[in-house]
Amino acid sequence: MDIQMNNIHKQFAANHVLKGVNFDLKAGEVHSLMGENGAGKSTLMNILTGLLKADQGQILIDGKESLFDNPKDAENNGVSFIHQELITWPEMTVLENMFMGKEITKFGILCDQQAMKTKAESILQQLDIQINLNAPMKSLSIGQQQLIEIAKTLMNDASVIIMDEPTAALTDNEIMTLFSIIQKLKQKGVAIVYISHRLKEIFEISDRITVMRDGISIMTKEAGSTNEKEIVSAMVGRDIGDYYPSERSEVGRTLLEVKDLTVSGKFKDISFSLKQGEILGVSGLMGAGRTEIMSAIFGLLPIERGTIAINDQVVKITSPLHAIKHGIGYVTENRKEEGLLLDFSIKDNIGITAFNEFAKNGLINNKEEEEFVQLLIERLAIKTASMHLPVSSLSGGNQQKVVLAKWIAAGTQILILDEPTRGVDIGAKREIYLLMRELTDRGVGIIMVSSDLPEIIGVSDRVLVVHEGRLNGCLKQEELSEERIMTLATGGK
Repeated sequence: MDIQMNNIHKQFAANHVLKGVNFDLKAGEVHSLMGENGAGKSTLMNILTGLLKADQGQILIDGKESLFDNPKDAENNGVSFIHQELITWPEMTVLENMFMGKEITKFGILCDQQAMKTKAESILQQLDIQINLNAPMKSLSIGQQQLIEIAKTLMNDASVIIMDEPTAALTDNEIMTLFSIIQKLKQKGVAIVYISHRLKEIFEISDRITVMRDGISIMTKEAGSTNEKEIVSAMVGRDIGDYYPSERSEVGRTLLEVKDLTVSGKFKDISFSLKQGEILGVSGLMGAGRTEIMSAIFGLLPIERGTIAINDQVVKITSPLHAIKHGIGYVTENRKEEGLLLDFSIKDNIGITAFNEFAKNGLINNKEEEEFVQLLIERLAIKTASMHLPVSSLSGGNQQKVVLAKWIAAGTQILILDEPTRGVDIGAKREIYLLMRELTDRGVGIIMVSSDLPEIIGVSDRVLVVHEGRLNGCLKQEELSEERIMTLATGGK
């Protein structure tokens, strides 16, 4: 299937999102679509799949002008969209999720469980993954859930698959599996639109790359005829200089000391320290226990053994409220469900942790709160027309900045960041890195959990490597390399 999208325009009220975008896709190719959050990538793909209607422009499929009525119509005609935010039914089984709305029936009434199981097993075998089809969906890791979404498109015999940040939650092995599947799909003539902010994999998997900026398609080139610097410059409209901040903050006294921390079945005998002005990276394979360790420190998991000391004083943290009172902030991996109140305003999301600062005799001083929130919005360069808009109206990168602003407002001294730049565009990533360094300059200690090895190496002062629930090594900045981190992450020495 060949697709041409010509001069596509889309406007929401006064916001002109697409301003004449051109994009084409050839059978059997991977065409990567890049751009900062808010550039219009998702809007363009939503128009292609019929979720939105273009105000102006033309879509040609195999040379014939075509429009899909809705995403289901697009799917029935061979165009599938795997969204970054997965849509699953957590309490239902993996098998039930795979066949939701597409059940194989006997006599048109009863679900043919065996037929569905046979078909699902065949697809999963192609993906080279072992997943219990009878397990509840909620028991799977985010990476496994992503692979199930990819498997569902294979069941539809899709001719075009749109993948939005498909590797954001995958392990290195799962990424290799995905890339292998993509190569097989290409050989069958399947066309793939690949949306990602990960430059390394873009050049590894792409045949062509199109860059969008501010609702316009800036450039389209063969992957082999361009480079990372040109792509980044096209995305942000300028040369952003060094991607990772080269400056290091002055390291001071110990803020946090963890000794022999243990939660059965999650991790065992974890000991480390965090100092003022330090960014402590935490690396390891998915499922190694990184997030669980951070959850225990923040009071989300009950600690069975071990101690936590803050400013040389042993403290007992049994809830997030205790952690916050001791100056700990936690930006979770899942910001939409755990870090933000999506229907609430930007102001309310930022000010919620500093509620007592603006309350006098039980009443909120709205003027003081708004002045403080506006200061943070300006300082963090949060792109919004008003602090009173719902936080759901922001791009992913700006939502992440709101979460960071919330913990800055709380006066956090120990800040835990779990995958802080996942799903965030290149320009916003650099802004987050600079903000992290600004915080450490003020004496804040930061723990950063990340699956992105270049990020871990580029940002961290030291790196802890976790393997199967145990700390397998600690590397100083000058010792860092992808090979050394991966050796420790896989159990080596």
